[in-house]
Amino acid sequence: MAHKYKYTAISFAPVQGFIEKSRKLRDLYGASRILSHLTYKLIKKIKEFDSTIEIISPGISGQLEEGKEGMPNRVLVKGSVTKEQAEDFILSTWRDVLKQCRYWIENKFHKYDPDYQFYWESQWQYWNQNTWEIFWGGGDDIQEAIEDLETNKLSRSWTVLNWIGESSSLTGTDAIIHSDINNRQWFDPKKNTSKEKQEKIKNFYHYLSLLLELQDQELNKFQDLDNKEPEGKFLDSNERLSVPELVKRLVTREDIGKKLDKINLDKSFTDIERVPPKDSQKKEGQWTGWFMGDGDKVGEKLKELVQQGDEAIQSFTIAMRDWGKQFQNNFNNSQLGRVIYAGGDDFLGVIYSKNINQPIPSLTALNWLRNFRQEWSKNGQEIGVSVGFVWAAPRVPQRDILQHCREAEQKAKSLGRDRLTIRIVFNSGQHIGWTVPWKHLDILTKYQDREGIQYKNNDLYCYQNRYGNNCDCAPNWSHIYQDLAYLKARHVIEIPRNEGQKLSCDETIALKLMDLYFPGYGKYLDEHAEQIVGDSLDIGKAILSWIDGLIHIGWYLCA
Repeated sequence: MAHKYKYTAISFAPVQGFIEKSRKLRDLYGASRILSHLTYKLIKKIKEFDSTIEIISPGISGQLEEGKEGMPNRVLVKGSVTKEQAEDFILSTWRDVLKQCRYWIENKFHKYDPDYQFYWESQWQYWNQNTWEIFWGGGDDIQEAIEDLETNKLSRSWTVLNWIGESSSLTGTDAIIHSDINNRQWFDPKKNTSKEKQEKIKNFYHYLSLLLELQDQELNKFQDLDNKEPEGKFLDSNERLSVPELVKRLVTREDIGKKLDKINLDKSFTDIERVPPKDSQKKEGQWTGWFMGDGDKVGEKLKELVQQGDEAIQSFTIAMRDWGKQFQNNFNNSQLGRVIYAGGDDFLGVIYSKNINQPIPSLTALNWLRNFRQEWSKNGQEIGVSVGFVWAAPRVPQRDILQHCREAEQKAKSLGRDRLTIRIVFNSGQHIGWTVPWKHLDILTKYQDREGIQYKNNDLYCYQNRYGNNCDCAPNWSHIYQDLAYLKARHVIEIPRNEGQKLSCDETIALKLMDLYFPGYGKYLDEHAEQIVGDSLDIGKAILSWIDGLIHIGWYLCA
């Protein structure tokens, strides 16, 4: 008989991998809602199994149904739940998600073409069992259960699907799903040439895309779809997706999501229009701001709270989840964009305009960032937050943007935490970046042009001349940018590009340049370098890189 532990910790993976395989904003929303749904159903089934079990984390305030969004992928309970039960609770929920999506497709196709054949059951069965890995830990106290969970995570038993056929156009690693994927005749070159296969796959996705977009009353018969072109709300015409990728899109449709404890999105959901339509006279598109972050040293915070008992951990997780919910509501009502998920101390959002012809200005995004640290402090938990912010050109793939977000967040953490890393990513794929402690972000408002124009009252939108009068022209960041470029060309200032690079000059001239455009800040930076630029084996190189990043970010975002 299995030992009954006093505490049980449960987690599942992959989470980041499930989210990052995304091309549309709809992918991100669908993925985040599915992840929350798995945790929500896990908690609900645990309580149904044994009502005496107490949920410690995530903290639940009020009714469970009211707080099912933003659920983390880790659950800690006071009571005994076996690994087999945890696996059954999570995987049965996932199987139900797959079943609802699969049945929706089959029923829709058969409604307009009763003879349409599906040869794909085994492919769905593969993903039933091989999408998630469940981790479990038990102990007679909280710390022991968490440590046991972390130990078990080291011995992963991942199963990779062996498949043949076309690769997903989104990831390039998984097999695309289509109605003939397990049809034996599909692999007979005499019955299906390569051209015929491509045509069948194209027709399947063409019909599926239209069925997802159209309401039943808009259709009379299946053949009506042949002459229609999909708008691409759910599927672009050239997309070919695997089962999990397709499911993330499907759950955002109202009639599917409602059958899964209402994990669907609201009717007004729209994707980001970053690139103008082909028939548009506008060639550019809109730049967008993506932010990803989480709390600093939350693990250490939880270890401290373990010593204070169950209620301390519950209070902490409730406070963080309440903050996430409030933050998401406030941001979504601000017309700046949307928070995709806010699971307590972990969040992801995007700043964009619903009107591509009136994009959000970079200064608006910067002003929001300047106030974010104060917004974060409202959780009342006295922990820092590290954020990666990416200002992305219109044609940068969303997958690349998310990767830059993760890298920027990790950069902020590696340089001392409680910092912001800003990256500007261009259509070419090149990027520039700058990492700064939150309390020093306002240095962007301290810039004073050599012509005497400066910011007024720390407001990036308000300028004044040397006499204190308001003026229409913004501070000219081109001056400091050109000065830096000239000094670099003359090798008076060198910016290190790698750790081992030897420099023929020091940071003195760069600090003097700072004093010229940021009066008094060059000396301050020199005296407080480690606090500002982060720990470094070569503080001189770190100062040079920091100044270079500041000037580039200011020139691109503040000019």
